[in-house]
This record gives sequence, structure tokens and C-alpha cells, in this order.
Amino acid sequence: MTSVVVYIYTVLAFNFFRKFYEKEVNGSSDPKCHSMITCFVFHMYAGLRSGGGIGDSIKDPDGDEYELQRMIFDITFFFFVIVILLAIIQGLIIDSFGELRDHEEDVKIDMEKKCFVCGIGKERFDTLPHGFERHVEQDHRIANYLFMVMYLFTKKSTDYTGQESYVYNLLMEDKFDFFPVGVAFRLNDGESTPTGKEGNT
Repeated sequence: MTSVVVYIYTVLAFNFFRKFYEKEVNGSSDPKCHSMITCFVFHMYAGLRSGGGIGDSIKDPDGDEYELQRMIFDITFFFFVIVILLAIIQGLIIDSFGELRDHEEDVKIDMEKKCFVCGIGKERFDTLPHGFERHVEQDHRIANYLFMVMYLFTKKSTDYTGQESYVYNLLMEDKFDFFPVGVAFRLNDGESTPTGKEGNT
């Protein structure tokens, strides 16, 4: 969107205000708008970087026959490109970071208040002796599951037991049905949550 608007201003500048883009550098002329491509690049580079728009980077129109038209050109460029479009871009960036921060907060809350293995909330375990901390540190310790996975990958497949073969085949299919989702042994002899499914701990 920004490129399209800048291109429109590039066309206007190239056709009507090209003389304002010529500067004297060490006694020689340094045109910044001698072709459409160089004019567009200059507008993207200097126009977007200048706090006041493209008008800060080219000659002043004082006393020129196109002074009024240049003033309108500079003011509208500043308003549409610098004020509106760049503000929209900045807003999108801020919103994106805000969404990432909110997502991280949600993940953090889930990690603190839900068991990573079975997904059951902390409030269910706090009614039992030793509560949630014992469950995640002993019953469903995630390190034990990681150890099991590493154990399966380092063990010869010919030495697998029936259960190990079952888990290994699920892992190869990127399935985690062997996780006891919604099930915990300490909750009323394995009573599952309404959204859970039967499994083994």
C-alpha cells in the first residue's frame, strides 16, 4: 500500500517537479529524479526517512511558479505517507507484538495451572493431599516421558516389548495417543475429565 502511494507521488514528481530534485554537489549537478526508477527509489529512501516527508530532501519552492503546487504536493505527501500510512504500519507491528505477548502469557498460564501431560487443571489436584505439585513432579513428570522417547530411539527395534512397539509406531506417525490425556491415577481411580479420554498413566 505504501509503495503504491509513493509511486503515485513519484509519477507527479517526475512529470511536474523534477527540477526541484537537482542539487549541486561539488560544482556538478546531482539529479535525483532523472528516471522513474531513480525517482521512486529516492522517494522511498529519503521520503520515508524524513520526518517532514519528501519536502525536507529537495529544494524549497520559494518564488517558483510552481510554489503553490509544490506546497500541496509536500503537505499531502507528509499527511498520507508519513502521518497515516507509517502510523498504520507501526500499529500493525505493535498489534503483532501484542498478540505474541498475549499468546506467551496464555502458554505460561497453561504451564503453571495445567498438567502438560494430561491437561487436567490445578484446581482438580488441589483437593488431594500434596496437590498439583506432586502430580507434575512425580505422577506425570514430563522428564520421564522425554526419557522414554529417547530410550525408544536408542534401543534396537528388535528388542522392543509390545508396549514399546506400540508407542514407537505412534511416534513415527507423529501421534501422541499414548499420552493419558484427561486421565490421572490419583483422581478417583482414574476418573477422566469431561473433555478427556481413557488412557493409562
